[in-house]
Amino acid sequence: MNEQTVQEATKQAAHLMRPSPSYSMTLRIEYGNAVGMMGRITSVIGEAGGDVGAIDIVSGTRETTTRDITFSAADYEHGQAIIAAVRNVEGVDIVQVSDRVFLLHIGGKLDITPKVPLKTRDDLSMAYTPGVARIAQAIAEEPGDAYNLTIKKNCVAVISDGSALLGLGNIGPLAALPVMESKALLFKEFAGINAFPLCLDVQSDDEFVAAVKAIAPTFGAIHLEDIAPPRCFEVERRLGEELDIPVMHNDQHGTAIVVLAALINALRIVHKQPAALKVVIHKAEAAGVATARLLRHYGVRDIVICESHVVLDAERPDLAPAVAELVHQTNPRGVTGGVREALEGADVFMGFGGKHLLLPGDISGMAKDSIVFEMAYPYPEIEPDSIAGLARVIATGKSDFPNQINNMLCFPGFFRGLLDARAKGINDEMRLAAAHAIADVVGREELSEDYLIPSVFDRRVARAVANAVVESATRTGMAQRAFKTSLR
Repeated sequence: MNEQTVQEATKQAAHLMRPSPSYSMTLRIEYGNAVGMMGRITSVIGEAGGDVGAIDIVSGTRETTTRDITFSAADYEHGQAIIAAVRNVEGVDIVQVSDRVFLLHIGGKLDITPKVPLKTRDDLSMAYTPGVARIAQAIAEEPGDAYNLTIKKNCVAVISDGSALLGLGNIGPLAALPVMESKALLFKEFAGINAFPLCLDVQSDDEFVAAVKAIAPTFGAIHLEDIAPPRCFEVERRLGEELDIPVMHNDQHGTAIVVLAALINALRIVHKQPAALKVVIHKAEAAGVATARLLRHYGVRDIVICESHVVLDAERPDLAPAVAELVHQTNPRGVTGGVREALEGADVFMGFGGKHLLLPGDISGMAKDSIVFEMAYPYPEIEPDSIAGLARVIATGKSDFPNQINNMLCFPGFFRGLLDARAKGINDEMRLAAAHAIADVVGREELSEDYLIPSVFDRRVARAVANAVVESATRTGMAQRAFKTSLR
């Protein structure tokens, strides 16, 4: 890669995307002790679009200095271009390149830690045999005691087949493992829940359902993740009917709940009512279908669903049953054509996929005080900066813009509530309560176009969602005990 190519590549990457800790690297460099060398190196990184973080000295002599320089890039190719730019600096030797994301994942991100001491014979006799036999017998006589005497009361299975992993597609169960570990990490950090990743190598819906049913006795709830449609619809439905513990596919309902929370607050800004809205949803897959269903429960009547630029027709033979059923229930005005036609006069656009799908003119043709939620990642349906001033409220799926719609705002607190209520299932009232709880964390005096939903690090969110789920589950008969959440 010559110097001109390096410069062109880095400028292009910097223009398209912003540096992110997701592509954080550390260079160990050695260079001669000439005045201004360190400044020259950091300038090269900055000019190439990198964001310099820590600079640490490793060693030094009279002739040379060795330092670690950490920087963030926009993506992998951008990072490689920055490294090439540093390598081209005369007098600099790159000793080692470390990818900090890979270093963080070495050995996995989870551990299992005992809650009780095991130091004496008495400890062993009570925690293991013969004492544990008394516990097993008690549960055999009264199965409900498993919630009090085992990990079941605070344990969630995080399950995937790896068929729809992030934006990577069907890359299989083994590749899904680090992602499911991450979900388990979030459960523990934000809701105090013990979650365990389980990645299934299955080839059919029947195999998937059978596998989950076989391991279900250990867990108080089932969290499904990164499962491609139409399997995600079918296995969630069947497991919800056949198990006595709650089952939720997070890509569907976790996302839908956070989208609705954002919409609730957006409507408070633009002063519109749900029943008067015209909503366009693009991408009739897991999140889009679940969001449309929840919007209907919230009171939105006019929803048009599009796929690949085209307004969906309920008579299309290739639609999954869940999608066909939804399309039959929507589009009351009989809108035809494509997404651009559907957007004319619409109040809300919600996109769940489609890189650079729209143009600024499409947004300017929407109704006054329009709302645009573009959740496609890493490339949105339209660059947010290009529609500033055209849409009144904008939210994205990215962390480097205001109003990130992230289902992390929902699932830790939602499952905390499910476990604390010992819920036997999930209904729309519980989902709606969770959405209102998330929205209400942002006070009316704080609410603005750039502060629509709370930060993912706002510790009030999980507690508010958990309390809302417990209350709603109790009120609708889904709870098997009526307590407030244990989350403090």
